[in-house]
Amino acid sequence: MKFSDSLKKNRDFQNVYRRGTSTADKYFVMYALKNGTECNRIGISASKKVGNSVVRHTIARRIREAYRLQEELFCRGYDVVFIARSAAKDCTQKQAEESVRVLAGKQHILEGKK
Repeated sequence: MKFSDSLKKNRDFQNVYRRGTSTADKYFVMYALKNGTECNRIGISASKKVGNSVVRHTIARRIREAYRLQEELFCRGYDVVFIARSAAKDCTQKQAEESVRVLAGKQHILEGKK
């Protein structure tokens, strides 16, 4: 990912949950919060309710790839957290890409969508 880093610390996730705004669809919940820098930071969360570790890791890879393919469309300077819902275990890569794009559009963090 050219313009993005990962959210790794629990306090960063908690900050986005508390102060950010959220939107959701069938597969994912997306939280977004301005971070005051020139790069985005992406966090992905999938609880054990979603499935075993193989399923959770597959979902995380799908989300990361969906974001990577559309990264240039995102405005810079946001912390974004994706939370996988249990329906996400049945989604395809194409559905994940569409979901990420739609959620970002609802959050108004796509270029030209302000």
